[in-house]
Amino acid sequence: MSNIVDIRKIRTHVKTPRGTSAEKNGEEKSIWEFLNKDINLGISIINDRVKENFYLELSTLLEAGVDIRTILEMLRDEQKNKKRKTVFDKLLEQIVSGASLSAALRSSGKFSKYEYFSVLIGEESGKLVQVLKDMAFYYQKKIKQRRQVIGALTYPFVVLTVAFLAISFMVGYVVPMFSDVFKRFGSDLPPITKAVIEGSSIFKRFLKYFILFLFLAIFVGHRQRNKNWFRDISSRIILSIPVIGSIVHKIYLSRFANTMALLNSSKVPLLQALQMTRQMIGFYPIEASLYIIEERVMNGIPFHKSLQEHPVYPLKMITLVKVGEQVNQLELFFNRISEQYSNEVEYQTGMLSKLLEPLIIVVLGFVVGLILIAMYLPMFKLGQPL
Repeated sequence: MSNIVDIRKIRTHVKTPRGTSAEKNGEEKSIWEFLNKDINLGISIINDRVKENFYLELSTLLEAGVDIRTILEMLRDEQKNKKRKTVFDKLLEQIVSGASLSAALRSSGKFSKYEYFSVLIGEESGKLVQVLKDMAFYYQKKIKQRRQVIGALTYPFVVLTVAFLAISFMVGYVVPMFSDVFKRFGSDLPPITKAVIEGSSIFKRFLKYFILFLFLAIFVGHRQRNKNWFRDISSRIILSIPVIGSIVHKIYLSRFANTMALLNSSKVPLLQALQMTRQMIGFYPIEASLYIIEERVMNGIPFHKSLQEHPVYPLKMITLVKVGEQVNQLELFFNRISEQYSNEVEYQTGMLSKLLEPLIIVVLGFVVGLILIAMYLPMFKLGQPL
C-alpha cells in the first residue's frame, strides 16, 4: 500500500518535458481552452494524447525507480476505454512473460516502427528514460501544433457557417419575397436590386447541386483518404490555400525535423531514420520525396543535395542541413529547424485568428448591407410622390 502512495506522490510532480509551463495554461480558463482540446472521434484507440501521457508517466516513474510492471498496471487501471484497457493488458502480459518494452510495443500493433526502434535503442544504450522523455516531447509538440491550428480556425469557421446560413436565408427567402412585391407594382427596379434578385435566382437554382457536390466530396474523400492519388491532390489543394497552406507546410516541416532530430539523438543510421520518418510523417509531399531521397543517399549523394531536388524543402532548411552534415551535428541543426518552424507556426496561427475574425465580420456586414439597400431602394422610390 505504501508503494502506491509513493507512486502517486511522484505522479503529482510529473512535469511537462523540456520546461513548458503548465501553470500558464491553467490561468486562462475560457471557451478557447475547450476549443483547443484534442478532438478524438474514436478513429485511433491509442491516440497522440494517450501516447504523450504514456511516455511521460513511464519515463517519470522509471526514473523514480518504479518497476515497469507496476507502472503498466497503474496505467491499465486508469483507462476508462475498454479497448484501450485491452491494449495495456496485452502490454502487461508481454512484460510479465519476460519480453522487453520495445518487443511489447511492437507486438501490440498500436505503436509505430519509429516508437519501437527508439525504445529498442534506448534499452540497448541504457538511455531508455531519456528516449521516453523525448517521445513524450515529440507527441506534446505534435498536439500543440494541432491545437494551434484548431484554435485559430474554430471561431472563424463558426462565424463563416453562421454567415453562410444567414445570407442563404436572406437570398433564398427574403429576396424572393421582396421580388414578388416588386413584380406586383410593376415599376422599374434599380440596377443593384435587379442584380441581387438575379443572384438570388441563381443561388436557389444551384444550391441543391452545391449541397449534393459537398456530400459527394465528403463521401469520396472518406473512402479514398488512404489512396496516394487522393492524398496527393488534397495536399496540393491545402498547400495552395493562402496562409493556411503555409501553416500546414511548416507544421509538417517542423514534425519532419523533430523526428529526424530524435532519431539522430538515438544514433539511428541516416537511411533507417529516413525510412522510419517516411512511415510516420503522414504528409504525402514529404512522404513521396523521402522514397527518392533514400535512393539518392544510398547511392552516395549527400543528404542536403538530395533534399534540393524537392521543392517541399525550403532553401533555408537545406542550408542548415548542409552545415549540420559538414560539422557532423545533424541532431543539433534539426532541433533548431524544428523549433524555428514551430515558432513561425505559433506566430502565424495567432495572426490568422486576429485577422480572420474582423475580416469575416466586415464582409458579412457588407453583404447583408448590400442586400438590405437593394431591397429597400425600390420601396423608397415607390413612396416618393409623383
